[in-house]
Amino acid sequence: MTDVPTERGAEVGRRIGVGLMYGLWKPRVLGSWRVPAAGPAILAVNHSHNIDGPMVMGVAPRPTHFLIKKEAFVGPLDPFLTGIGQVKVDRHSTDRTAIARALGVLEQGGVLGIFPEGTRGEGDFASIRAGLAYFAVRSGAPIVPVAVLGSSDRPGRLIKALPPLRSRVDVVFGDPFDAGDGSGRRTRKALDEATARIQKQLTAHLENARRLTGRRATL
Repeated sequence: MTDVPTERGAEVGRRIGVGLMYGLWKPRVLGSWRVPAAGPAILAVNHSHNIDGPMVMGVAPRPTHFLIKKEAFVGPLDPFLTGIGQVKVDRHSTDRTAIARALGVLEQGGVLGIFPEGTRGEGDFASIRAGLAYFAVRSGAPIVPVAVLGSSDRPGRLIKALPPLRSRVDVVFGDPFDAGDGSGRRTRKALDEATARIQKQLTAHLENARRLTGRRATL
């Protein structure tokens, strides 16, 4: 039987994230009330900087289990990330263990965090992988779009790999939506259609988030 990450571990991760994110930067959080207060939910987060995941973990109103590439689980980070309820995933194969753990989180009414783009990039939701649609359609969990803005605007003076200390990072939560068409179908065609719907919703949310925060796309 596959071990499902515990919510208790993710809550420890959330508290660590609160301390670090608010201690090092100035998060401005908009719409966190849109995250369902109970039951399964999927946070679909754009990804342009390494702090995006920890930032969302620290500002989200509920403990979040992120799907994180296995390359991040090195040395002491391996037991730490596992201990705080994060899910190790092999991006280059069909990782059945990770899939089972992620679905287990949702079946137990937890919150799953996913970077739909699959890897760090422009953070503009231009390329969405099918995994998000699979988890959403299979579990029936609503997707909450999340835009992290400002994390990759400019490098810090002390540590180039991090945003400037005490700089503002905006995190905007959108309205939850269902990815499926209501039929419950999980065929390739149904998942492709769900992926197209998801991309449209996430792109619209990102545009709205930029408008709300006064941030423009990075050229």
